[in-house]
Amino acid sequence: MKNFTSVSDVEDLQEIIKKALQIKENPLSETEKGKGKTIGLVFLNSSLRTRLSSQIAAQNLGLNVLTLNAAQEAWNLEFADGAVMNGDTVEHIKDAIEVLNQYCGIIAVRCFAGMKSKEDDINENILSQFEKYAKVPVISLESATRHPLQSLADCITITENWNKEQKPKVVLTWAPHIKPIAQAVGNSFAEWMQQMDVDFVITNPEGYDLDKNFTKDTPVIHDQDEALKDADFVYVKNWSSFDEYAAMPEVKESWMLTNEKLANTNEAKVMHCLPVRRNVELSDEVMDGKNSIIYQQAKNRIFSAQAVFSEILDEITEK
Repeated sequence: MKNFTSVSDVEDLQEIIKKALQIKENPLSETEKGKGKTIGLVFLNSSLRTRLSSQIAAQNLGLNVLTLNAAQEAWNLEFADGAVMNGDTVEHIKDAIEVLNQYCGIIAVRCFAGMKSKEDDINENILSQFEKYAKVPVISLESATRHPLQSLADCITITENWNKEQKPKVVLTWAPHIKPIAQAVGNSFAEWMQQMDVDFVITNPEGYDLDKNFTKDTPVIHDQDEALKDADFVYVKNWSSFDEYAAMPEVKESWMLTNEKLANTNEAKVMHCLPVRRNVELSDEVMDGKNSIIYQQAKNRIFSAQAVFSEILDEITEK
């Protein structure tokens, strides 16, 4: 694995899930693997699980960890090629990345969608520059369009909670929110579920369909109750409109997940990437109930990161 920005970077999904589960049984089995090497974790946006899980995973591998809260602690960055920097930007991104190349053997970056320019976000305006200028492996800690480490953790969690022969039905359901949220988690989950042996369905209100480049032929049902019928896993997540980019078209129906809605499922396990707006996206009764595996998901963020870091270190060592 040379880089990790999407599911396409994974050669064998089932193998990396298996590896992550083995790591979970013994997280300190490779403490010498990263000895003498440094990973730079660059955060242009807020983080709790991604930051902490990545730090723990790196330390478990013996890596030296540098964490940069770039939005607060670094110089104001310029991202435009050919920019005349006579304004409030102080350092060009290509100069910053070249310095990171000198300090780090791996660069991991978190860069959310700007939610202003659809074109910039679709084209991964920030992540693409890390990929362009980095001379070391690049790992996405969430980008404008994807959240691959979260999606791998989701795959691990589903695998842990399913031991039947038939395929599980997995439903990604839109949920309400108080502000526009990017489509990255939904996009990414859709891509990864298409590589899993599951029956996958997406449900969201009219006006909230995700980008077809990510959902492809996945059935999209605009009736939540119909979609939830016989579900084994329900993944709750909000996103804003893709077609009317970053808008929040009015939704009159109630889409918050409740136990009443879960009654239509096969005692479905409930998932959410966190943070969650309680009693907006899903109710307390669901969040704290017996069907919730949300904290298990959060713990698995460590092992998804550690499996990927381990694979990247293998690639570095082979060079």
